[in-house]
Amino acid sequence: MDYPGLNELITRALQEDIGHQDITTANLVSPELKARGVFLSKSSGILAGLGVSRAVFHLLDPGILFTSFLSDGQKIDPGVRIAMVEGSAAALLTGERTALNFMQRLSGIASKTNQMAQIIAPYKARLVDTRKTTPGLRFLEKYAVKTGGGRNHRLGLFDGVMIKDNHIRAAGGITAAIERIRPLIPLTVKIEVEVENLEQLEEALKAGADIIMLDNMAIDMMQQAVVQTDGRALLEASGGINEKTIAAVAKTGVDFISSGALTHSAVSLDISFDIVEVGV
Repeated sequence: MDYPGLNELITRALQEDIGHQDITTANLVSPELKARGVFLSKSSGILAGLGVSRAVFHLLDPGILFTSFLSDGQKIDPGVRIAMVEGSAAALLTGERTALNFMQRLSGIASKTNQMAQIIAPYKARLVDTRKTTPGLRFLEKYAVKTGGGRNHRLGLFDGVMIKDNHIRAAGGITAAIERIRPLIPLTVKIEVEVENLEQLEEALKAGADIIMLDNMAIDMMQQAVVQTDGRALLEASGGINEKTIAAVAKTGVDFISSGALTHSAVSLDISFDIVEVGV
């Protein structure tokens, strides 16, 4: 995983857990003792976060051997061995919870994304994430979305123009906002505008928006929006979209469906880490 801030993030996570000392392991386990542990799936889903878990153990002890039996993005079922870790027993015991937290969380997001992406696979709409992520974990959570078969929306406020309702109020309207920002951004940057009704949609189209977000629109209004747009801009549906509602949204003909539920409501996948041999 190519993420320059990963080691810093893991270091903070380990420090949060260990504090000044892993008091249990330090007083029970000899520094010379070796062990072998296994990550085991206890539920079905899509695997994500192997590289992060590997980095956890390597930060604790560079000599640890981490062997993956699977790859991120693969489907897992109960009883499947995911990876084996060999080396310092103390490092394995100290790092297991942090490694599991990352793998379980990211696998949960990948699994939820895959479930929703499969529902809309027959339609042209593509599933995208939002900025509704855990503070400090956005890069990893968006990686998990991609691993599960979704696509990433903007990473942050810096890499895409999104004119939302509060921007529209502050700028004095949709047209005023687009006209003000268009000459100030690079030619390659698209402008997305959030609209709540068909009148705002028409204004955004006339003002030259590249992408228009249909915010919390009813299904029948979305259908009208697709007809009214007639290919003049890409349409993104957003607001309250989950496994129960996404198929109806996709059927309207929108281009993208964004769902904060991919990250803020994903349930961590059930994965265990068990020491299977000591003194190896």
